[in-house]
Amino acid sequence: MRSKSKLPHLSPDEFRKQGRQVIDLIADYMENVESYPVLSQVAPKDIYNQLPPNPPIHGEPFENVMEDVNRIILPGLTHWQSPNFFAYFPTHASGPSILGDLLSSGFGIQGMLWSTSPACTELETLVLDWMVEIAGLPQRFRSSSTGGGVIQDSASSASLCAIVAARERILQRHSNIASSSLIAYVSGHTHSSVEKGLKIAGIESSQIRRIDTDENFAMLPFSLKKAIQADQQNGSVPFFVCATMGTTSSLAFDPLPEIGEIANAENLWFHVDGAHAGSAAVCPEFRWILSGLETADSYCFNPHKWLLTNFDCDLLYVADRNALVDALTFSPEYLKNKASESGEVYDYNGWQISLGRRFRSLKLWFVIRHYGVEGLRVHIRMHCQLATEFANWIEVDNEFELFQPPILNLVLFHHKAGNKATQSILESLNQSGKLFLTHTVLNDTYVIRFSIGAIWTEKVHVEAAWNQIKLAASGIDHQSP
Repeated sequence: MRSKSKLPHLSPDEFRKQGRQVIDLIADYMENVESYPVLSQVAPKDIYNQLPPNPPIHGEPFENVMEDVNRIILPGLTHWQSPNFFAYFPTHASGPSILGDLLSSGFGIQGMLWSTSPACTELETLVLDWMVEIAGLPQRFRSSSTGGGVIQDSASSASLCAIVAARERILQRHSNIASSSLIAYVSGHTHSSVEKGLKIAGIESSQIRRIDTDENFAMLPFSLKKAIQADQQNGSVPFFVCATMGTTSSLAFDPLPEIGEIANAENLWFHVDGAHAGSAAVCPEFRWILSGLETADSYCFNPHKWLLTNFDCDLLYVADRNALVDALTFSPEYLKNKASESGEVYDYNGWQISLGRRFRSLKLWFVIRHYGVEGLRVHIRMHCQLATEFANWIEVDNEFELFQPPILNLVLFHHKAGNKATQSILESLNQSGKLFLTHTVLNDTYVIRFSIGAIWTEKVHVEAAWNQIKLAASGIDHQSP
């Protein structure tokens, strides 16, 4: 029998009571999220100034905390789960995923080693193998091959792990070279997190080459090869190249087959970032995006962006797990155990930057089991179809025009009156609170990004957004440059 503590721990009965309040709040939020202004309407410091400047000396009733959540926190949220959220690439928080995450928190395990919770490790291995099948990924990424997969918090961490593995591999192969001579290759449209990861790994800006892109903003293989040859002639050591499967600005796809061929021939680590678009591969008709992926050393994508799984959940796959594990594994005496030393288990702390790790696979497992593969496909297909319909409305419109044909679930468009008019329309829409959009600048053109991917978005919301866009356009100066 548990002894009584002087601390005000929640008893199981109190936890049940207060837990029901939290579940009810989440359920109410899911039911009513469409009624909130999508972009939070608070001013800087509004939230901070409503809260006490000093922490409480004594504990407060749970009801007081929940009251402040409703009164202060909710108005300060930008509602990523709103069906009127068309900004960035949305994140998801489906019911099954939330419940899986709740279990992970409730179990409170630390899955750094197989021995610290075998279920945490083995379920993750299974779910990552399932996703190889579900998304049609190369078999070299399965745990039964020389590779395997691991769940990271985000694509930023996945890229950093790949960079460190690439750096250690080249330094081990060539003990006489210095890390200051290493060269990495990206394009001008590669996500900024890759350059950040390179800098964290000790690769200076002068060691990063930005390869030219074509008219579709995809990396030019010829320019990559030329840059590699120039660096080799100068005595530098090319070691890493990142290709993107769907860039953030325009959903451009770098040519993986050509880049992979060059990387493999020159012994560069080839990393592919498919953070958002990679989820589309659950649909067989979209697996053209995977062409050339079989040449990659590592690949990542985010189920938390488009596969009904709440943040954080990035899947990192490697073709050679030993290269990753050798770079990131440290075994002090206090972590040694018979299971690890047997070589028959995975210790996933050696597949990531941090030692500790949450039971993230539970939420993805819940999602797959609840929706099934076909449910995931229906979800992706609906968003892509809505993007096509939205693009069709723009094509026949007198005021707006497409910047490029729609790609998957992203539509880029602008006002014919020019950049200033387009920017004014975007700012007006976001200030209204009725929807949330973001922009990019491509070829000196200010472009509105319309990303359809929120969990509750249906055709009625896309139609309403189009009406709001047209209404905002009626109030701008059509002669703006």
